[in-house]
Amino acid sequence: MKINMTHKAGFVSILGLPNVGKSTLMNVLVGEKLSVITNKVQTTRHRIKGIVSGENFQIIFSDTPGIIKPHYKLHEAMMHQVSGAIEDADLVIYIVEPGMKAIDETLETLSKINPENLLLIINKVDTENQSGIQNLVDTWQVRLPDSVIIPVSALYGFNTARVMDVIIEKLPEHPAYYAKDELTDKSYRFFVAEIIREKILTLYRKEIPYSVEVVIDEFKEEENITRIRALIFVTRESQRMIIIGKQGKAVKQLGIEARKDIETFLNKKVYLEISVKVDKNWRDSDQALRRFGYEL
Repeated sequence: MKINMTHKAGFVSILGLPNVGKSTLMNVLVGEKLSVITNKVQTTRHRIKGIVSGENFQIIFSDTPGIIKPHYKLHEAMMHQVSGAIEDADLVIYIVEPGMKAIDETLETLSKINPENLLLIINKVDTENQSGIQNLVDTWQVRLPDSVIIPVSALYGFNTARVMDVIIEKLPEHPAYYAKDELTDKSYRFFVAEIIREKILTLYRKEIPYSVEVVIDEFKEEENITRIRALIFVTRESQRMIIIGKQGKAVKQLGIEARKDIETFLNKKVYLEISVKVDKNWRDSDQALRRFGYEL
């Protein structure tokens, strides 16, 4: 007897305000570290897709920038990606956390989403007791009576299996969009730049990380080594000097730490060269933003 196996596939966009653990949840659900994770806001700047393929399903997750009010063209480009992610999605995951109020940005975004296609995640519930978690669920259920609400701790993997079960249940019937062995739509160059930017976010303080963009100017694969030349753009000469550090010590440390992670990512020996340049208007320059891979 022939058994007809239904295949499901769809796009799932992960949204939320900055610093609610979107990237952590994305990486847990995909099973790989695709998105940059730090304790600083505005860590995610690009829409990053992670693909999970099972025997009878395929989920294309999109991690998106945190929702903010734009102050630069860079921010406008980031919010353009959020809008696109909502339009493309078969299912939207919106992440909140304990103590977060339903502010205007949250409510405005949720109003654009069909409640039946919305999965509200209350993340970081490891910081709450059981009664506090239930109160959060009840409060959001009143606001979103037609949506599924799940408390999770992405950091500790609590309830993330249930999130996957709900997603698979809600996926539409459709053939796979990507080959089964594909993990993401981004290139090696993109992830190498993100690794370097992640190290900048963790090693430098104050305004430095938010004024930085990284471009991979050369990516040359040889038999036993990959040679990479990276350009770091900042908005002021003083920032360039901070990145470089006294006698070049800071940029040397940046290179050492980034190279280790890049070698792990590529599973290959890496020669990494880093240069730092000033472009005072890159965050408001259409030409620069397009070069950096942003859609305007």
